Amino acid sequence: MLRKLLILGIFAGSSASVPILYQSSPETFHRLMERAVEERAAEPKQDRQIVVVNKMAPEQSRLARSSRSFGIKADSAGHYRADFRLNGRSVDALIDTGATLIAINRSTARRLGISLGNSDFEHEVRTANGTTKAAVAMIETVEVGRIRVRDVQAVVLEDQALAGTLVGMSFLSRLSGYKVEYGELVLEQ
Repeated sequence: MLRKLLILGIFAGSSASVPILYQSSPETFHRLMERAVEERAAEPKQDRQIVVVNKMAPEQSRLARSSRSFGIKADSAGHYRADFRLNGRSVDALIDTGATLIAINRSTARRLGISLGNSDFEHEVRTANGTTKAAVAMIETVEVGRIRVRDVQAVVLEDQALAGTLVGMSFLSRLSGYKVEYGELVLEQ
């Protein structure tokens, strides 16, 4: 079962590569998706709340925050970046709700203590920067503010394919919810 999740994770790791993967091998893509749906149906559903609030709403409508929440202000480009701690090490990362997994490059994985050999990079994926090799890894702890999630699946790409770190749904889906409010992304655990 873990092997199936790892294989699915590689193909889903880069949201930009999914259409290219589908075009190159539709049978493999369909087989992987069927397995993921079967396994996901067996998992208990968690209640997650996603609330999007108009940035121009009156100040009185602000929702109360719990002590286990963390707000990330949008940068000038409208992106949500934060200083995460992956395996206890500080990593600047971009929140990407379109990414299935956390995506890191090989150098970052090494810095996080994730030991990967060349044979682990057995999956070929296409990204915006071209074709590269990828491996699946598990990040022991992902922290931001007071939020902490253990054992989060990630995809590791070659350095030239990924300059930064993307935090995708393998982390966000483990939260009780997240919302955008007044130009700020609020994560709730």
